[in-house]
Amino acid sequence: MAIEIKVPQAGESVTEADLAAWLKEDGDYINEGDLVCELETDKANMELPADGEGILRIKVEEGETVAVGSVIAVLEEGEKPKDAPKKEEAASEPAIPSVGTQSPASEKIVQHASPAAGKILAEKSIDLSSIKGTGKDGRVTKEDALNAQSAKPAKAAAPVASAPSMVSGSREITTEKMSRLRKTIAKKLTEAKNSTAMLTTFNEVDMKPLMDMRKKYQDQFVKKHGVKLGFMSLFTKACTIAMKNHPLVNSQIEGDNMLIPSYVDMGIAVSSKKGLVVPVVRNAEAMELHEIEKEIGRLATKARDGKITIDDMSGGTFTITNGGVFGSMLSTPIINIPQSAILGMHNIVQRPWVVDGEIKIRPIMYIALSYDHRIIDGKDSVGFLKTVKELLEDPQKMILDL
Repeated sequence: MAIEIKVPQAGESVTEADLAAWLKEDGDYINEGDLVCELETDKANMELPADGEGILRIKVEEGETVAVGSVIAVLEEGEKPKDAPKKEEAASEPAIPSVGTQSPASEKIVQHASPAAGKILAEKSIDLSSIKGTGKDGRVTKEDALNAQSAKPAKAAAPVASAPSMVSGSREITTEKMSRLRKTIAKKLTEAKNSTAMLTTFNEVDMKPLMDMRKKYQDQFVKKHGVKLGFMSLFTKACTIAMKNHPLVNSQIEGDNMLIPSYVDMGIAVSSKKGLVVPVVRNAEAMELHEIEKEIGRLATKARDGKITIDDMSGGTFTITNGGVFGSMLSTPIINIPQSAILGMHNIVQRPWVVDGEIKIRPIMYIALSYDHRIIDGKDSVGFLKTVKELLEDPQKMILDL
């Protein structure tokens, strides 16, 4: 009896996925637990393991969009090849050698790519051995191939009818297909701009007191908690305290109602290879600084390793994004709907600053709060940002909850 391989449920809001790549060939003998394909949903990529064993018969081609619950392949009954690994061996050893491992027979470097990735690399005339794979056990994925630098010039655009140019530079255009995640991000950001009355208010923070405190207690903090004290946990703590007096900043609109939670599920924007993702630190208002740091570190690692899940990113009530890590001086972050506000951090720059009537050079950061003016008015938005500023400039007050 054939075993059907179906697209699994991947969250309440996810109804379909793109079949990014087959990790096995049609006709291969599959052991239970073998990874057979890679699916790309709106929020994350996932590799699908087989629920049984048998001969793989592929029903859907790579690149096609498939609905949740649909059959994409079957495992037919058939005789296992004599040289096929046993189930126990398949579970204990990687089915695919890692990039850079040596084959005992040939003593040469072995590199592997998914069928889709191999096809793309061939079209681009790129040597497989020159690509570092990000998939399981170093496999070169379809996305790796799409992002690889093409050695084959793309078709040049038609020349514009004008005077001849004396400049002899490259005019090639590289075309890359947008990933489902990138398309979803584009859709959500456009929806946020079109469906909210978004406004941004700004303030500036003297970071010297915060930086002095970190420098003074960093070694003791690491020794006791096993993690460094960063700016993100301090900003998170400042926001959760400020929300006690300005709860609408942590709220959202649902129909004709305002939802005002008693908790803060803090979204932390993280840049990953697949785009910007926002994992959520749940009940951040009840956490100590070291607990926030450890949770942010755990989620950021999952995001950068491509292992972030939909559950990790769902249900946030407020978001912090830090463009300063890329050198941004000032920006107007876009609300992560259905949330009603987002805080933007920026780079720290030495600027002239008046202290007790004297001009001194201090490390200053601009901060921005974008908010939905339908539910948050100027009093709450400006008051919230002012409170965050005051807490960061007097961190002892924040730590002591005064």
